[in-house]
Amino acid sequence: MLLIACPFCGPRDETEFRCGGESHIARPGPAETVSDERWGDYLFNRANPKGVHLERWLHGHGCGQWFNVARDTVSHRVLAVYRMGDPPPKDLTP
Repeated sequence: MLLIACPFCGPRDETEFRCGGESHIARPGPAETVSDERWGDYLFNRANPKGVHLERWLHGHGCGQWFNVARDTVSHRVLAVYRMGDPPPKDLTP
């Protein structure tokens, strides 16, 4: 089980959170210029790295805030937690 340090509430058990998938994905646009292939890629294709992965998480059973987590997909170790809109930390070695 993961212990996630919510940037608003502090460390909490993983069961209080929901993963919202990969973070830092830019929506293509303007809409009228985006091809069906590019739109489909945006909607359905995500990175699935072995190692550091940047994810969005929701503290659903707490403050209700979204934030980002840098997590190692091999060890499941949380490497960093940072607020939405902030850039990922520079050194994210597992």
